[in-house]
Amino acid sequence: GVLGSGDFARSLAVRLACSGFRVLVGSRSPKRNASLFPAAAEVTCQAEAAKKADVIFVAVFREHYSTLCDLADVLAGKILVDVSNNTEINHHKESNAEYLASLFPACTVVKGFNVVSAWTLQSGARDGNKQVLICSNNQEAKRTVAEIAQVMGFTPVDMGCLSSAREIENVPLRLLPAWKIPTFLALGLFLCFFTYNLIRQVIHPYIREQKNKLYKIPVEVVNTTLPCVSYVMLSLVYLPGVLAACSQLYHGTKYRRFPDWLDQWLQHRKQIGLLSFLCAALHAVYSLCLPLRRSHRYLLIETAVKQAVEKKMTIWVEEEVWRMEIYISVGIIALGLLSLLAITSLPSIANSLNWREFSFIQ
Repeated sequence: GVLGSGDFARSLAVRLACSGFRVLVGSRSPKRNASLFPAAAEVTCQAEAAKKADVIFVAVFREHYSTLCDLADVLAGKILVDVSNNTEINHHKESNAEYLASLFPACTVVKGFNVVSAWTLQSGARDGNKQVLICSNNQEAKRTVAEIAQVMGFTPVDMGCLSSAREIENVPLRLLPAWKIPTFLALGLFLCFFTYNLIRQVIHPYIREQKNKLYKIPVEVVNTTLPCVSYVMLSLVYLPGVLAACSQLYHGTKYRRFPDWLDQWLQHRKQIGLLSFLCAALHAVYSLCLPLRRSHRYLLIETAVKQAVEKKMTIWVEEEVWRMEIYISVGIIALGLLSLLAITSLPSIANSLNWREFSFIQ
């Protein structure tokens, strides 16, 4: 059973029906909303859906839970699956699922499917690797909802008792929590190196020689900054491991807890490494675009004119040619190795490697 007629309720009914379940949709206006649901789903009044269904998905907002109190007798003994979310983290003192359980003490409330979007439900088996976080105080009810999630093509994850619902409801509201510190670190390093390169390549020539080189800021200064940030970020990936090893050697045990700052640093290594790869990849793209600049063409023409005026047939310098060829070759190899590290740090790839294979690549 599905109580509600919104977008999520409609997507949930579609996915349940496609998975082979008999679906009853309870709506306050069944005649008006019947056309919104698939033909396989029976749209009826809320009381009828609550009476016939054993497992009921409550797809209404928290503010509307009280409107279901008239169905308390019909819902007694049923499994209620709370799929709601809040608009803010920890918006209420208690989770939506706990609030629903307080309104219907005769029911068994299970929190689940709130981390899955309506689009994911509609897109079918292509998103079957999505996890569904489930929690409840009743093991049998959790097992029933987990089996439904598996049939629908999802991966159920048991998060424990209903008290975990508060944390589950906060999951969809968090914006890249593990990336906040690494991102600020990368931006801080970029700003420092950019300022240094700006002074060195633009401001200093203007003060000393009155040469206007502001045109270098958008591409050349940024391109000089990116590899500096990439190298430092990459070193910050491996440095905490060295510090952790030194700490273990100093204390003579590997079971002593690391300091909080080192522990947090170790947990952010993957994000720092991927940001290092991003800077390196951008550096490669910027480097390929250097000859496309109008300023570069002007400098080439100016050099050619000077060579013609001085009647020089060639300006070939063997040492500089070989130095640049080797420099570019080593850069390509380094980017390739960094790409390998970045790819193997992705969970889908890392999970397919055993510890020896991962250590070998590192």
